[in-house]
Amino acid sequence: MAGATLAEKLISRIAGVDRARAGDHLWCKVDVALLTDPTTPQVGAAMARLGAEKVFDPAKVVIFHDHFVPAKDVKSAGLARASKEFAREHGIEKFFEVGRAGICHVALPETGMVVPGDLVVGADSHTTTHGALGAFATGMGATDMAAVLATGKTWLMVPETIRVDLKGALDKYVCGKDVALALLKELGVRGAIYKALEFGGPGAGDLELADRFTMCNMAVEAGAKAGIFKADEKVLDYVGSRTDREPVVFEPDPDAEYRRCIEMDVSKVEPMVAAPHSPDNVSPASVFSDVAVDQVLIGSCTNGRIEDFRAFAEIMNGRKVHPDVRLIALPGSPSVLEQMIAEGIAASLVQSGGVLGPCTCGPCIGSPPGVLGESEVALFTTNRNFQGRSGARSSRVYLASPAVAAATAITGRITDPRNLAG
Repeated sequence: MAGATLAEKLISRIAGVDRARAGDHLWCKVDVALLTDPTTPQVGAAMARLGAEKVFDPAKVVIFHDHFVPAKDVKSAGLARASKEFAREHGIEKFFEVGRAGICHVALPETGMVVPGDLVVGADSHTTTHGALGAFATGMGATDMAAVLATGKTWLMVPETIRVDLKGALDKYVCGKDVALALLKELGVRGAIYKALEFGGPGAGDLELADRFTMCNMAVEAGAKAGIFKADEKVLDYVGSRTDREPVVFEPDPDAEYRRCIEMDVSKVEPMVAAPHSPDNVSPASVFSDVAVDQVLIGSCTNGRIEDFRAFAEIMNGRKVHPDVRLIALPGSPSVLEQMIAEGIAASLVQSGGVLGPCTCGPCIGSPPGVLGESEVALFTTNRNFQGRSGARSSRVYLASPAVAAATAITGRITDPRNLAG
């Protein structure tokens, strides 16, 4: 019998079986259930239809008010109020209101709720982010989430795994976002449907957690059920400073059976950009040097961490935003904002001609601040650039890293940051 992948070992634990195999359908105990302001009312309504009167364990449920921050209209204000009332009704203490909430996939790891070995499910597709901590993390719809809240369990079909072996070290001005985009160019948006993306190899351990979070976040853009890194010392140090819960660490077996194996030399990855209207429409940033932009956004659950703003600030380095460009920065959490203030990044960003906004998903989902007008062109550090997602259907969004975003904000055109070195 072939050995087990990370996904198979994780699901074996959470399902309480000796050996989970790809294709098995198993009932699994949930360790963390994640909700947000637009999804909580939907899940609550689904619970009512199921006749469920209480959640399985209020301590394992967390709700972030992060999509519409502050509320953009009466409807979104109603969603926020309904989410708060749901938390009160069910005794959910981990409800994070505006000012205390961050973007869920940035802020949830900061709470210490997720440790290696966990099953994390969320009513948001980018829940895959948390696989960077050696957990099995995946998104699902309102009805499935309602069943989770009622029972504490969910069923999973054990996914086949695509192994991504990384070697080499990232070049200067290259980060996990560039690796994720390069992988999407290879896989396409349908290349990993209901597969687990297992990141490993000698280059994986050299990646910072911020890079790993970004890569697992964007695993779903290839259709993946989960993106997973093995929990190493960096992960254990991170979670150990936030919780007393004991991690359960797994490694894939040397003879694990994979659907496909991909080798990536990350030292050869250069700054990448995804052109409209798909995250797999990827080419080197230098290809787009003639593309002028109206707006640059740094933030989101993909690139809203302090490491992202540090990379951005290193490129800006006292330079001014191009007069034809709107620069918007949205920190991923209050703690990220605090660090930006402490390190002088927030002040320098404003002095450069940018605007610092709240901790929100915002323009990534077509919500303020930063909705695009007719025929406008933007470069975002988000994960999706579907037509009309971030504003007018005639607008166009390019996806890139914080370093590319900074260089583009300075020049007014999509720019490889290596061209501004020094």
